[in-house]
Amino acid sequence: MASLQSIKGRMKSIDSTKQITNAMNLVATAKLTKSRAKVRQTRPFFQTVQETIHSIMCQTKGISHPFVISNKVDHATFIVLASDLGLCGGYNANVCKLALQEMQLKDNKSLVTIGKKAREFFKARHFEISEEIIGISENPNYIHAVEIAQNAIEDYKKGKTGAVYFVYTSFESVIVHEPKIVQLLPLNPEEFSLESKGQCSLMNYDPSPEAVLDYVIPKYITSVIYGGMVESAASEQGARQAAMSAATDNAEEMIEDLSIQYNRARQDAITQELSEIVGGAEALK
Repeated sequence: MASLQSIKGRMKSIDSTKQITNAMNLVATAKLTKSRAKVRQTRPFFQTVQETIHSIMCQTKGISHPFVISNKVDHATFIVLASDLGLCGGYNANVCKLALQEMQLKDNKSLVTIGKKAREFFKARHFEISEEIIGISENPNYIHAVEIAQNAIEDYKKGKTGAVYFVYTSFESVIVHEPKIVQLLPLNPEEFSLESKGQCSLMNYDPSPEAVLDYVIPKYITSVIYGGMVESAASEQGARQAAMSAATDNAEEMIEDLSIQYNRARQDAITQELSEIVGGAEALK
């Protein structure tokens, strides 16, 4: 059995770790509250832009627009969003594995990573990364999404890529976070079909539906990226909160087990001392 000193040392070490994980849990909880508020704020804008595109697609059959019709380029761009920090359970691994699974289906591809963990994941697997963005995973701003969207749109217009995919984590609830992949370009008309969005609204577009789409689609792409960044930030904090809460609970269980071991070892030591005293007394008779 381990000595009393070694058990006490382990208990002290685990208790220090428990204090750290508990503090990180509290920090993640506070950040999660702010991130959830951002999610609620961004969803209405995204839905409005999406409904506008649906209305145009629904009313105008056979619409011709470069963002809707494939440019026939055999190349795909993947924008993968993970976190800058770890200690958030399987959050990073899940989204990166989904991206890897989709990327393996493409022969020609390029990769844009957002977050240090995404960069580390793909560098470890010897992927060439065309652009690395770090330091924004916990607190994304709209300007970050604008820059990423503009680069993707320019590459598509110039024929450098034939499809753009965005991989992020959707925030469903505090404990449910679902990795998702969205095709940003070319726009998939089926995603805005009548069956999935309801009846068409009767509207006229001036000067033309194509001109309106030329303005709205970049806004849609930007809003999808920003919405994904905000939802991923909330998912990251939710995952970290759950991981730190579980780590704190595990530390408490370990301390309880060690306390039992410590008390047993102490009782054995006392019993041994009493036996030695009694044995010494008997020997002196």
